[in-house]
Amino acid sequence: MADIEQTFNQANADWRAGRWEAALAGYEAASALVPDLVPARLGSARCLVRLGRLGPARTAFAATLRLDPAHYSAWLEAGHLCRQGGELRQAAGAYQRAIDVEPGRHEAHLAIARVLSQLGQGALAESAFVAALERAGEENQAPARVADVAHRMGQYRLELGDVAGAVRALQTGLQVLQAAGVPYVDRQAELRIDLGEAFWRQGRHDAALAELTAASAATAEATLARLAALSFRFNLWREAVAVSRRNVELHPDSATALWNLAHLLAECWQMDEAEALLQRAEAMAPMPGARAMRASIAGRQGDADTALRLYRELASSQEGGRQYASSAAMSALYSDSLSPPQVAALHRELFAPLGRGARSRDSFVRAPLAGRRLRLGLVSADFHHQHPVNIFMQPVLRELDRSRIELFIYFTGVSHDEQTRLAQQRAEHWVEATALNDAQLARRIDADGIDLLLDLAGHTGQQRMSLFAQRAAPVQATYLGYPGSTGVPQMDWLLGDDVVTPVPDDALCSERVARLPETVFCYAPEADYPYPTYTDRQAERPLTFGSFNNVPKLTPRTLGLWARVLAAVPGSRLLLKAPSFSDAAAVRAFQGRLGALGVDRSRVEFRGPSGLDDMMAEYADVDIALDPLPYNGGTTSLQAMWMGVPVLTLEGGHFVSRMGASFMGAAGLGDWVAGDEDDYVEIAERMAADRQALLVLKRGLRSRLQQLAAWDPVAHTRALEDAFLAMARGSA
Repeated sequence: MADIEQTFNQANADWRAGRWEAALAGYEAASALVPDLVPARLGSARCLVRLGRLGPARTAFAATLRLDPAHYSAWLEAGHLCRQGGELRQAAGAYQRAIDVEPGRHEAHLAIARVLSQLGQGALAESAFVAALERAGEENQAPARVADVAHRMGQYRLELGDVAGAVRALQTGLQVLQAAGVPYVDRQAELRIDLGEAFWRQGRHDAALAELTAASAATAEATLARLAALSFRFNLWREAVAVSRRNVELHPDSATALWNLAHLLAECWQMDEAEALLQRAEAMAPMPGARAMRASIAGRQGDADTALRLYRELASSQEGGRQYASSAAMSALYSDSLSPPQVAALHRELFAPLGRGARSRDSFVRAPLAGRRLRLGLVSADFHHQHPVNIFMQPVLRELDRSRIELFIYFTGVSHDEQTRLAQQRAEHWVEATALNDAQLARRIDADGIDLLLDLAGHTGQQRMSLFAQRAAPVQATYLGYPGSTGVPQMDWLLGDDVVTPVPDDALCSERVARLPETVFCYAPEADYPYPTYTDRQAERPLTFGSFNNVPKLTPRTLGLWARVLAAVPGSRLLLKAPSFSDAAAVRAFQGRLGALGVDRSRVEFRGPSGLDDMMAEYADVDIALDPLPYNGGTTSLQAMWMGVPVLTLEGGHFVSRMGASFMGAAGLGDWVAGDEDDYVEIAERMAADRQALLVLKRGLRSRLQQLAAWDPVAHTRALEDAFLAMARGSA
């Protein structure tokens, strides 16, 4: 008996300390000594869940319930496991068994309400939610318990896209706390943060701002951190920084508060202060994310090779490495020192492990395509204002031929605005998938019978590459979000064109290439950007070269080439606009870099960020856009052309360095495409010399584009549809 007590107690101690493997071994040893010891069986199941071994965890829960069929916690947690695996009906069954065992407890009522909402059984979900509130009130008279139930239900509904239902639940929780007559400042703030998000998603921005302002009265560190993060997501970055600074003032001894402020400032491109705060945080406590933040800072300062080195080190680490592999891949696209074959090889090396144990294509059962519509699924987090994916995809959603395509959008994002709502209106089926893990989302995609699953993120933020790597559909493709091959083994197709993905270079892509006619991206913005009036005076001012690309693209090679251009065109100026240049330290750094290349600082103007409408209008101040290398402008180049600014580009060796050549070639302006750096400088000199010819081109550039197929969203959408059908048949 002493042995079993010692073994079981040690297992419990390991569990409390988070030593899951040791705890599991202890519980299994205890079960071997006493096979019918229910707490040991349940402990094993819980450890297996924490370790991510979900199949064995399911078996362990079953073993527990065979010993004690009336074990409330075992049924409840088994339900959680089923929900995590996307088995919603099984989860509902387990929760109902828990309710049958102990109908007076609130947890199972709340859990089944969540699952019933996911299953589309709104009336039953509402009844279960009301029951959860009632049980919580019966269990404990403290209003905080009842408010917590309402809060969690509000969060669940927000996850599912039931924004109106979320508002009702969150307001219920807030009213409970307010009626109690007790301040509950931080609890109210937590509710107000989520209520503010719900209002924002409804387009009720004034109501949202009122809730977020009220939430700023909080004093709890974690609550203020949440408020700052949400404010930043809503592009209220000044308010986010102010909240984070207050958090540091209230918690001066917290390394986490310093870390959060440093991270936020880095996201706001305030790099020097971010680095200083990071050092202060590290002096107080170990910062596991310090290397990742320094990698991000290096990349944002234009040091791609340092960022790549740090991200590769993180990607090869034992814990959390996978999340940094995509950051390493992105950094490689900016590097001056890697050749296109080296970039391709790195992508394959980084992502080969993701494909292990993937589902086979043959395991999917789909009806023949003949005589029915193609079921197309889009996976994206980026249907929101100003994001390039949204800008390019909204016209496609508008023009999609519903007689050919049945469209499902699996939205994995956290930013919602009027553009999100517009995309939802244009989708035949819209699935709020942000809170779904890969297993849950894969089950939903399969249940929807998707024929072709299209990735719109690649290795950018909020991507779901691990979902694609384990294969969630019989045919998978990538488009738009990432300028090149993903290197992910189960990604079947990449959409390109004859310039960005020429046939002789197919070996650079781990996917098969489906080539669109004209150019790979069609820029046909739905917003109205007034075209500048280019008067004769434009030809009399000093010629202005310009770039509105982010700082990571301003590599040493790019700056060196642009310095040569300025030297070749006496009296010319360079306008650089980027988010980084709101930071005086960033301006000084780039003044120094260009000065070291012989550029007089009086010839260079730096501008910080502005709203999209204002940014587009600022193209009137630019005569010729200079394309960076190796990472060409994508959206920025097409925006420049739309506003009457031709783009001088150098055709490189892979997708990311050929985008400019694709755009300018499709526009019939191949004489703006250089073959090497000397050619780039010579073209700049030649085009700058004939100001009248340049003025004529600028005056008519948008109308020229509008007459071309590459800028016709209807033609582009038909070409995409043809490609989708061909890829689904394996014949693109």
